[in-house]
Amino acid sequence: MTAADELLATCWTTAGDAAPSRADQCSPVPLRERIEAAAAAGFTGFGVLAVDLAVAEREHGLSGIGAMLADNGLVHLELEGLPDWWSAGPARARSDELRRFMLTAAEALGARHLKVTPDTSGAPWDAGHWAFEFALLAAQAADAGARLGIEFLPWSNIPTAQEALRLVEDAGHAAGGIVVDVWHVERASTPAAELAELPPHRLVGVELNDADADVVGTLFEDTVDRRRYCGEGSFDLAGSITALRAVGWTGPWGVEILSTEHRRLDVRRAAAHAAATARRLLEDTSVHR
Repeated sequence: MTAADELLATCWTTAGDAAPSRADQCSPVPLRERIEAAAAAGFTGFGVLAVDLAVAEREHGLSGIGAMLADNGLVHLELEGLPDWWSAGPARARSDELRRFMLTAAEALGARHLKVTPDTSGAPWDAGHWAFEFALLAAQAADAGARLGIEFLPWSNIPTAQEALRLVEDAGHAAGGIVVDVWHVERASTPAAELAELPPHRLVGVELNDADADVVGTLFEDTVDRRRYCGEGSFDLAGSITALRAVGWTGPWGVEILSTEHRRLDVRRAAAHAAATARRLLEDTSVHR
């Protein structure tokens, strides 16, 4: 791990007994407790779902949340959880209401970036429409002082890093880019060397984790319930990190742990183990560069 390497606890890493597979994705852990757990573990970045941020905003206000982050040395903020950003009709109306809150919060809190995900419904989609909508959201994020990253998912309409990059390039906005989660890189069978070919100005975020060699259940079930801590699974994490460093990525390195086991732990213990295993991995790859 180099002096420049910093860690960002993505939203699920400190969410406690919450999961994206549930109808109610809200974390049962108060935001202050999550922030303090991340800071105690040595993270300097923090991720949060928009719905959790909205709950905390009603209690503390955005200025109060900003003070919590600052008091705990968390300087990199990632906001996520905007469904249907590409859609129309009632779903889009609900999405736009959440979008307005996210953009307001991003500006007030000095967010580093917003993260969005693709469509996993299997419905037909138009690449040109998606590029237009991504460019619109990227421009809005830029106006709020942040960047916009899309995370590709192997079971979605944007399944690989190359597909995500194509969308971002078609959108053509400087604030737009991709978020590389090594879980999705591995499960999409993308060679780590391909990551070294990504344009550095299009990298918005990187997320580290691990998993067993075999997928259990669907890809979605496997990613939600069976992720491992860094170095405790089968992934070629050293290869991915080496490739991303070759591009010029220095962090913050997101740590995204999702598993039944992780959700059972006290949030401080969970955050501490997530940070320690990621830090060990980054240190090992630094030594062998």
